[in-house]
Amino acid sequence: MSPFKKLAAWERDLRQSYNTDLSTPENRRRAHIYNLWFDHAILRGIWTNQFEVAPGVWRSNHPTHKRFAQLKQMGIKSILNLRGSAGAAHYLTEKESCAELGLTLVDVTLHARYAAPPSDIQALIDAFRSIEKPFVMHCKSGADRAGFASAIYLMVMEGRSVAEARPMLGLRFLHVRRSRTGVLDYILDLYEARQRETGIGFEDWVQTEYDNFAVQAEFEAKFKPWF
Repeated sequence: MSPFKKLAAWERDLRQSYNTDLSTPENRRRAHIYNLWFDHAILRGIWTNQFEVAPGVWRSNHPTHKRFAQLKQMGIKSILNLRGSAGAAHYLTEKESCAELGLTLVDVTLHARYAAPPSDIQALIDAFRSIEKPFVMHCKSGADRAGFASAIYLMVMEGRSVAEARPMLGLRFLHVRRSRTGVLDYILDLYEARQRETGIGFEDWVQTEYDNFAVQAEFEAKFKPWF
């Protein structure tokens, strides 16, 4: 194994050794370290990337417990977690915070660097229709998945055009199109072109025409992301 691969494997194993459940005081201590340093909560305690997308609908990076409490105080009723519920330390602590504060936690899964399967996009839209407002949707940094979900909310729930929704994926929120997360912009590009031709709605397009594997392959063939 090359020195680079050995270093990468060491870093991965170290990270995972701290990504624990909360079942013991030692596990809880390690999970806190994981969240703070490996999941970058040390930054999110200062910087929130919070923005009101529509009345009663907010986007954000992953809140700390202190910020969950602040959101509760400002009247937020529900949290829409876009990071999935696979049992990582950041999810377990979020689930615990929401339960303690009386916030309803709704989980869906989106990916920042890969075109989402149609079922995942539909699950997000279904969550938009059922979640109690006001709510906050979040990913990790609040830049990519939160931006894509916000754009979908504006198009599907608010009837906005792609042009009006597109700024949700922008440098203002630290989203960089010339990166692998540019696949999210590419999905909007493809839909916008198709909508211009046929007038099809985004949800119908996802259900009947959108092929995430083809979109990913096209994106990788056409663009050379910076990172």
